[in-house]
Amino acid sequence: MADHSIPQVRTPQALPEEPVVRTTGAGISRRRLLGTAGATGLVLGAAGGAVGHASAPAAATPLSSVGDNRVPFHVKHQPGITQPLQARGHLIAFDLAPGAGRKEAAALLRRWSDTARRLMAGEPAAQGDTDVARDAGPSSLTLTFGFGHSFFGRTGLQKQRPVSLDPLPDFSSDRLDKARSNGDLWVQIGADDALVAFHALRAVQKDAGSAARVRWQMNGFNRSPGATSHPMTARNLMGQVDGTRNPKPADSDFDQRIFVPEKGEPAWMANGSYAVVRRIRMLLDDWEQLSVTEQEQVIGRRKSDGAPLSGGGETSAMDLEKTDAEGALVVPFNAHARITRPDQNGGAAMLRRPFSYHDGIDSDGVPDAGLLFICWQADPLRGFVPVQRKLDRGDALTPFIRHEASGLFAVPGGAAEGEYVGQALLEG
Repeated sequence: MADHSIPQVRTPQALPEEPVVRTTGAGISRRRLLGTAGATGLVLGAAGGAVGHASAPAAATPLSSVGDNRVPFHVKHQPGITQPLQARGHLIAFDLAPGAGRKEAAALLRRWSDTARRLMAGEPAAQGDTDVARDAGPSSLTLTFGFGHSFFGRTGLQKQRPVSLDPLPDFSSDRLDKARSNGDLWVQIGADDALVAFHALRAVQKDAGSAARVRWQMNGFNRSPGATSHPMTARNLMGQVDGTRNPKPADSDFDQRIFVPEKGEPAWMANGSYAVVRRIRMLLDDWEQLSVTEQEQVIGRRKSDGAPLSGGGETSAMDLEKTDAEGALVVPFNAHARITRPDQNGGAAMLRRPFSYHDGIDSDGVPDAGLLFICWQADPLRGFVPVQRKLDRGDALTPFIRHEASGLFAVPGGAAEGEYVGQALLEG
């Protein structure tokens, strides 16, 4: 749970980055049009007594514009990396079926890419659409696809496997469930509407057909758009402001830290990134026994507004040398926010884009809840690994969390018009 904030890329590129597009006017989707027409009939019926009937088409006033927001599929970097946090998320990993290889994988990625393009535009899937999201707009839906270490052996592409995809080292805080870790293929789904996200999850699973089978699947959530009076950094389930110091696109080295360069190695990963995925259970009963002051000492930031204990506001620079009247460090030596700072880790940086999760309450009354930690970097050996090793050696937060699942995936760049994600790898 490193200490960063979520940016939104705005710089124009040869391929567009990931702007949000309003599907209104001439660009309104068929699904949105149907939903709007239905709403109009009900409104006029209620007002004029003719329930379910409208004498002429009229524009309805939506409750909000959340459903209209659309993220393009054909972009330089795959969608779902630089967008603001989405309200609902699904993570799902697949293993190729016995006997399935490179040919079947290519056909699957072509199907998935076509489905992603359609659903992200607010259109139904090409085959067997379930109608779950018929009445909704795209709701900022994104689908992101990646390859695990084992994928390359299954498809005979070992020579194309990046060095950066080597398995993560073991960490002392790991309590990993292998059945819920790694996988040949990984899909991240995010949206600002739960039904839209589930619709995409179901479509991805159906598209897999006989080529791949589900290895594991996880569900997450974040604060809904508009839930606060103004944009704010998200809070996690510990109640902490979480994401203050994420790298920002305005940083001169943002692309260098997050994305593989266009002439990087291997060539098929140009404009791509690497995703580390960790299911981190929060031991909330233990955490909530601490006083607010004790919690702040663990994190190194005020709980109320996320400001560093050294003073200022949320985005103020943390004074690591400041001491109190007794000479003790104001930000404790083992505070989470101190340990995760890039300038305390040789400049190591990663773009965090997590989801919270809650998978019920155990028989002993303990909530199975925490963070689906997802971080993006150009090279996990220079991003995630050094930071996690340092956390492993003495983070004050460690007694209150447990790493229960892990995965590392190579996420290639975005697909150009007429192409599918991963085509340069599978057909190169």
